[in-house]
This record gives sequence, structure tokens and C-alpha cells, in this order.
Amino acid sequence: MRYCKRCVMPDTRPGIHFNSEGVCSACQAYESRKKVNWEERFRELEALCDRYRGMNGDDYDCMIAASGGKDSHFQVDLMKNRMKMNPILVSVEDNFPMTQAGMHNIKNISEEFGCPIISLKPDIKAQKTVMRYTFEKYGKPTWFVDRLIYTFPLKMALKMNTPLLVYGENVSFEYGGPDDEETYSARNQLNNGVASDIDFDELCALPGIERKILSLLKAPSKEELESLDPMYVSYFVPWNSVANYHFAKEHGFHDLTHEWDRTQQAECYDQVDSRAYLVHPFMKYPKFGHGVATDYASRFVRYGMISREEAIRIVKQKDGKLDPKCVEDFCAFCGYSETEFWQIVSGFYNPEIFERNAFNEWVLKEPIR
Repeated sequence: MRYCKRCVMPDTRPGIHFNSEGVCSACQAYESRKKVNWEERFRELEALCDRYRGMNGDDYDCMIAASGGKDSHFQVDLMKNRMKMNPILVSVEDNFPMTQAGMHNIKNISEEFGCPIISLKPDIKAQKTVMRYTFEKYGKPTWFVDRLIYTFPLKMALKMNTPLLVYGENVSFEYGGPDDEETYSARNQLNNGVASDIDFDELCALPGIERKILSLLKAPSKEELESLDPMYVSYFVPWNSVANYHFAKEHGFHDLTHEWDRTQQAECYDQVDSRAYLVHPFMKYPKFGHGVATDYASRFVRYGMISREEAIRIVKQKDGKLDPKCVEDFCAFCGYSETEFWQIVSGFYNPEIFERNAFNEWVLKEPIR
């Protein structure tokens, strides 16, 4: 494994690439901001909103894919209060037990900004069946929910005649990934690897799963996608997760302070809605040798908040951990014993980058130093 010379991201992250100086593409993308005329980009956003504002009379003229998190608070304020749009919000619930912060935040975003939310609660029976399968075969425990998070807003934007569909950041460009083109258009978002398609014929071989049950997971056709104009906010404004958090706090957003000190996280404000969902980002670690602590430590370095040496200490302390509360909630939902859960996880450790130590723990062969 090679690690970025500027942050702490390894070259095993899917889709990331390093330049000849050993700097990762995410750090290169962040550095390229210095060359961007952000005033001009903001005028582009204003022009884009001018094209759609009032297109449906007094009805909604844009849609925002919102979770209720810190970034959603920022996006809704931007579109409604600064751009003077009339947005309707869509969200997908994961059906897991929610934190107190998560329950508060999804209500707060509606009350604070005065927006309706269309929220999808997936078919729990189908979710459990598909979750067990994708977890055991692909190490993708929340694929069913993640796929809906990507497809449901697209389907609703078509139904509501709101072509302007608003997303937060281009994950591949901001943090490194396969679809890292710098563009405002989010049409290719389904290709970023999180919710890549799994053959429906394969899923329909599962007990009780039929194509009609999976209809919401099917992406719109190419022709339908062409009629939409999905956009990344991060193209138009200098995206900063920490700045979004501080903004959201000023508007009633709750983090997990005094509720839950998460073992594997370098912060207390990202993905706070539920505990079981965090098994999904954890699964990056056995496959690729980095976890969410690496993600945020790298961002902190790029944002100028900490040194690389401080980021390394965070990674060594946090990465590869999984909070017991995540395991408890996930196993209770899916019907696993914790022994079964860890046996499945163990099968996804990549032997090219991991080995067993004297205590039978999986450890990286080439940890960051």
C-alpha cells in the first residue's frame, strides 16, 4: 500500500489515483480550487436556477435529495433562501433504529426551512432478504437502501416534473473515485460504485423476491435521465463538510455529543441518523484497508485543520474499529448472531494487504507510519 504524501489516503481506495509526486487525486482536486473563479461559478448557479424557477407556477420547481444531515441543511438553505427556489425534499429511511439526533434532524430541516419532505420507508421484508444476500456475497450490507437513495430521487423528480434535482458533493471528485470529472451534472452518479447495479435476475432467485418488488431500485431509462438536470452543489461553491456542520448547528442541527461516542469515527456529526447503517462504511476497511477515520482525517488535512502527523494518529487510533452498538443493531435487524456477523466480515479481509497477528487479529501488512 502507498499513502498520499499530503493526506493519509491509501492507493487502495477504488478509483483514486496518485500523481508522480505521490499526491492523491482528492488532494489534487482540492488544490485545484485555488484556480476556480467562485464568483463566476455562483453566477452559473444563479443562471441554472433562473432556468427552472417558477416552471410549475406555484408548485415546486426543484427537488433536493436530503437525509436531514449537516449537508442537507446547507443545501436547503442555499436553494430556498439564497436562490429563492421552491424546493420539495425527498429522503430514504433505512428502517434501522434511529438515534435521537437523527430523529430530531429530519424534523428540524423541515421546520427550520419550511419545506415538505417525501420520505420512503422501504419494504422491510425485501430489505432484510436482500441485505443478508448482498452482505454475505459482496460485503455490501446496505446495498438495498443505498440503491434506493440513488434511484428514488430520480424517479420522484420525473413524477413531480422537477428536472433540477439537487445533490451535495460529487463524492468521486471531492474524495477520490472512479467518476471524478469536475462537472455540475450528477447524471453519472450511479456509476460511483456505492450503488452499482446488481443483476435483478440474481436477486430474483432469492426467496420471496420478484421483479415488481425491486421496481424502485431500477434506474430511470437513459431517455428519462436526459430529461432531468441533476446537479452537484459542490461544483458551484467551495464544498467543506466541516463548514457545513457549523452552519447546520446554527440552524438547529444536532450532533451526537452526549448521546454516543462512536468507536470508529473521527467526528460526531457525519452519518448520525442510525447505528446499524455504519456497518456499510466500515466494510471499506477489510476490503481496501481504510475506513471512515481515514476519510475524515484526510479531509481535516486538506482543510488545514490538522497536520498529516496528527491525521496519522487519528487513523492509528480509530481506523478498523467498529462500534459494538452498530453490530448489535445490525444483527438484530438482519437476524444474525454476532458470531455469524464477524465470520462474514472476516471473509472479506483482503489477504494481499492484511495478515493475522499473534492475537489472531487482522492487521495491515503496511500500515501508515
